[in-house]
Amino acid sequence: MERYDRLTTLIDRFKLTVAPAMQHDANLVVYTAVIGTPDRALFRTRGTGFEDADEQVLFRAHVDWSGADNPLLTALPEIVEIDLSGDADNTGLVRMMQSEITAQRCGADSVLSRLGEVLIVRMMRALIEEGATQPGLLAGLSDPRLSQAIVAMHDRPGKAWRNEDLAHIAGMSRSRFAERFLAAVGEPPAAYLRRWRLTLALQDITKGDRVDVVARRYGFASSEGFTRAFKKHHGRTPILLRHARLHEAGGAAKAPVDAANRL
Repeated sequence: MERYDRLTTLIDRFKLTVAPAMQHDANLVVYTAVIGTPDRALFRTRGTGFEDADEQVLFRAHVDWSGADNPLLTALPEIVEIDLSGDADNTGLVRMMQSEITAQRCGADSVLSRLGEVLIVRMMRALIEEGATQPGLLAGLSDPRLSQAIVAMHDRPGKAWRNEDLAHIAGMSRSRFAERFLAAVGEPPAAYLRRWRLTLALQDITKGDRVDVVARRYGFASSEGFTRAFKKHHGRTPILLRHARLHEAGGAAKAPVDAANRL
């Protein structure tokens, strides 16, 4: 049986960084119980700042997880909470994060981001296991059958997926699959796949990949069709975005040379 993982592709495709933050800039905060042990962590998926009231704060941080470009992040509730009390693994994890924030040893930024990624993944696992009541990606990933089809689209976005293919993966009839997918995710499978492809295409174009290569990579029949879909979804053509990013990259590379020449 082919193994599938509901989170790995999403984690790999959307870079997550964590950095210490002041109260008004923080979207991740860890509180302690009266006795000083980690009690709970809150992650604000939209916006920053928390009303701490009289609670004791272990640390505050800012999590950057690609914002609106990350479909999992936008599908989450505004506030995600994880109970740390009685969980030795999570308690140890946030203690290590606190240590990196306070000690500021070599490589602290990288270590903090990796530890923060583990904490966020554990939060996502808890949400998926708990299930979601509102339509969206999280609800789809929480469904044992639908999640297999969603993971297949995530892992192989360039494949010419048909509803019958996805229904087979989910172990359902085509009609039942289409009905259940729409109810859980809030859009038909083809619409979700198209949006996922265009999200990945934006990343690749931003890195400087050629438009025709990206179009083929994500299953578009022509560069023209890809350009129309990309502009409709992202508000600008891929060629203009690619040129802008390449120009920015060229300017950034040239700046140190120019500065050196002025010395």
